[in-house]
Amino acid sequence: PSSSCSVYYIIMKRGALVQLKCAIQHYDWGVSGQTPSAVAELGSLNREEKIDEEKPHAELWMGTHLSGLNVIKETDSSDSSSSLKQHVEANAKETLGEKCLKRFGNDLPFLLKVLSVAKALSIQAHPDKQLAEKLHEEKPHMYKDANHKPEMALAVTEFEAMSGFISEPKEALEKCPELKLLTGIRLEEMDAMKEDKKAQMKYLFTKVMLAEKEEVAKHVRALVKRLKEAEGKGGNGDDERDRLALRLNGQYPDDVGVMCAYLLNYIKLQPGEAVYMAANEPHAYLDGECVEVMATSDNVVRAGLTPKARDTEILCDMLTYKLGKPEVLTGDVIDKNTKRYSPPFDEFELEVISCSKNETAELTVSQGPSILLVKNGKGTLNDDVRIEKGSVVFANANEKMTLTNSDDGEVSIYRAQVNTRVF
Repeated sequence: PSSSCSVYYIIMKRGALVQLKCAIQHYDWGVSGQTPSAVAELGSLNREEKIDEEKPHAELWMGTHLSGLNVIKETDSSDSSSSLKQHVEANAKETLGEKCLKRFGNDLPFLLKVLSVAKALSIQAHPDKQLAEKLHEEKPHMYKDANHKPEMALAVTEFEAMSGFISEPKEALEKCPELKLLTGIRLEEMDAMKEDKKAQMKYLFTKVMLAEKEEVAKHVRALVKRLKEAEGKGGNGDDERDRLALRLNGQYPDDVGVMCAYLLNYIKLQPGEAVYMAANEPHAYLDGECVEVMATSDNVVRAGLTPKARDTEILCDMLTYKLGKPEVLTGDVIDKNTKRYSPPFDEFELEVISCSKNETAELTVSQGPSILLVKNGKGTLNDDVRIEKGSVVFANANEKMTLTNSDDGEVSIYRAQVNTRVF
């Protein structure tokens, strides 16, 4: 019929779709519970509880990672017997599908999150599998699993981040004289390495990050003093790196991460734009809201802009020192209801699904599992699973799903699934 949206989905057996009660993380960089945010709103609707105004709301977790346990709503209890993880493991062939089970083992290979960022997250990178296994064995209290953690962030609002190294390491020293004083690096030294810019950046970044804390504080204060004086005279106000350095110092005074404003790419994503980070690439989210999907892991190696434990030497050693701006994805149109963001990682991709008033949409069929988060609107999946804003649904592999809109406005859904290139 003409009112039907074109895509390909329906559902066969009951139990192939389960509703989830998800986990909220209250990290201190999150948005205050007294301020509207996606994590607070979607989390309270999902969990059917009032927003806790006393806590920051940083992340909403959807998946099987034990640091953010998801339970199946029908049982509505918090013991592990009703967790999504146990459901997936006990029914691995049906939930994950044979190809996914063979490729990734008997756990969900991806984790879906919503982030509401009020102040900068740490300067960080995520280890590759080999390093993750080593760190988990040596420091299990800091590194809770042995998996790698490539990830992708899709902007929901304007979203600011630092991601990857700038193309010209020498320019950082020219732009920020305090960096030169902190590291003691002369421009002639950089010129001697001009054939190997990765080596230049490794030398510079390692010198900065491993500098003595007192020395860092002294030179950050000098930088801030210079910038504020220039601002007072009407200069430097238009330089986004200088403004960022001042902002970071306001959040984390005298921290070495302030200097990273001159070493890392500063990016502003508009809603609908996404950026991905491979293992061993430095980044820090700064402000805004995003939907994030990643391999199932919580491993983070930190080195700045954080009150948490730092592993600076490990971070400096593990990075690839790849230079240049990150690739920004705008999504591929699959059909009139579906846009797909596919990073170069096997574990995951993200679909954004929309269905207008009085319409139905056949969703794409995945040979692996998927998790669906309802961002707006209400309707049904396969006529018998009612969904509304904040609903989170786990779908078995190979299931057909039909989305029917029963709202006055549009239904919009984020769907995380295994990257189609695996199949």
